[in-house]
Amino acid sequence: DPADRAVLDAMLARADVFVQNLLPGAVQRLGLDEESLRAKHPRLITCSISGYGSKGPYRGKKAYDLLIQCETGVLSVTGTPESPAKAGISIADISAGMYAYSGVLTALYERERTGAGTGLEVAMLDALGEWASQPYFYAGYGGTPAPRTGARHASISPYGPYRAGDGAQVFIGVQNEREWAALCADVLGRPHLAQEPRFARNSSRVEHDAELRVILQEALSGLSAQQVIERLDEVGIASARMRTMHEFAEHPQLEARDRWREVDSPVGPLRSLLPPVTVTGREAAMGAIPAAGQHSDAIRAEFASGATDPTKDRP
Repeated sequence: DPADRAVLDAMLARADVFVQNLLPGAVQRLGLDEESLRAKHPRLITCSISGYGSKGPYRGKKAYDLLIQCETGVLSVTGTPESPAKAGISIADISAGMYAYSGVLTALYERERTGAGTGLEVAMLDALGEWASQPYFYAGYGGTPAPRTGARHASISPYGPYRAGDGAQVFIGVQNEREWAALCADVLGRPHLAQEPRFARNSSRVEHDAELRVILQEALSGLSAQQVIERLDEVGIASARMRTMHEFAEHPQLEARDRWREVDSPVGPLRSLLPPVTVTGREAAMGAIPAAGQHSDAIRAEFASGATDPTKDRP
């Protein structure tokens, strides 16, 4: 729409940052590529998000979250030995968004020093690939690929879910030999386990994890999940309960820290978490979620007035 394009051009003249995730080539056809925009607006920061980057044989390939999880090898290390599984949240989308966010903040800081804008590019493949660096190094330099271990750790034992006597699962994460000895003596009541050759070192415990699991399950069968967690907390061993999303919504730690707020939306009020970064002395704005097109007329009215001076309304 030519009229809306004029509004967009007016917005760009006053903008600090322009973010787009169109297919490669589309921005050039629209004249919204970095070079074209920087020629008109030298202070503008441009950020391009794509699946595979602007160059190379995958440049024009469609990219969705699950597909990027496949291409980065994440599915090869996620799931059970019998079957791979995707992550339950959109980690490729989120990682790309987070790197774009940090890149934009860096560019804004740089502009305060230099007065010039910057062009950024974030590929989902690169972003999630960065997150997958641990299994990449494990496989590339450790000699064997990291196995799929379900909810257990591929290279630490004991680390994962164990069923208590009341049927509830407790996740235990032993991090060193001191904790292993404390687990054996003070939680399981079997101090001799710490010195058994099969279990004395982490590498041996990983090798004999199936046998160790049986022993731990037997030792925990006489305790409730709460008793297990209390004993683990007393000796400083990490633990967790596997919560449903409903249980997460009632998490006592979030309640104690007053992390929930109510926001308006087109379908009514929603209970939503505050943003993760807490700034001393102030609270993040939690505005209403707009309906699609709710502010279109107001935006057109503001920017169709011909206010294209890039310095207008700047602090």
